[in-house]
Amino acid sequence: MLLEDKVAVIYGAGGAVGRAVTLAFAREGATLFLTGRHAASVEDLAREINAIGESAEAEVLDALDGEGIDKHLDGVIAKAGRIDISFNAVGIRNTHLQGVPLVGLDVEEFVRPIETYARSYFLISRLAARRMVAKRAGVIMTVTSTPSRTGIPLMGGVGPAMAAVEQLTRNLSAELAPNGIRVLGLRPTGMPESDTIKEVFALHANAWGIGWEQFRELIAGRSHGKRLSTLTEMASVAAFMASDRASGMTGTVVNLSLGALDD
Repeated sequence: MLLEDKVAVIYGAGGAVGRAVTLAFAREGATLFLTGRHAASVEDLAREINAIGESAEAEVLDALDGEGIDKHLDGVIAKAGRIDISFNAVGIRNTHLQGVPLVGLDVEEFVRPIETYARSYFLISRLAARRMVAKRAGVIMTVTSTPSRTGIPLMGGVGPAMAAVEQLTRNLSAELAPNGIRVLGLRPTGMPESDTIKEVFALHANAWGIGWEQFRELIAGRSHGKRLSTLTEMASVAAFMASDRASGMTGTVVNLSLGALDD
């Protein structure tokens, strides 16, 4: 198994991306510490993992609460002895963030995703790295999306937010690689199994005056295979990247756009 004897902390485990990555990591043998803002989703997922004979614990945690993250990581160290993998799958609702032209978007709604994502990824990465430095080993992983690299209308501040996270990924790697810590990102295109993506696609479809299915086909048509990536594909790549088999990868964001972006 790719992640046997690895200790992984997953933030936002209750969401679609976090859940898919959690299940992939569990199949590869990782010991899992799951966090999320809603107890039911992360606790149900932990029970599901434990039921198949793997190890998972769940805790309610706000990924913007530095003190809470710090305390939780101390608990992980006390129980498991180390942190091998930190995976941030935190997301925010997009109801008022997208589907509005920039010239008509409130400044607070434009700034909110930039501030939220940058703060969360910085806090989590910094606090994980402080523990990993002692062992001179570890993997910190981020998740962005294709608007980080291409101009797309009606994205509000989400595109700049994703670009900021990708630059943070590169800068963290430049500083942490000498300490044996790899920092990597995933950049999938829209995965319509996710309720978040369904919500986003609906916002854009409504703004364009077309149906949800039409908008999905429009986005899928930009890829080489004329389809969108899946949660399973993304999670499988995440498990490989987190493993020692990907030891030559750091300071990069893996392009999972199925050819929609040249990279």
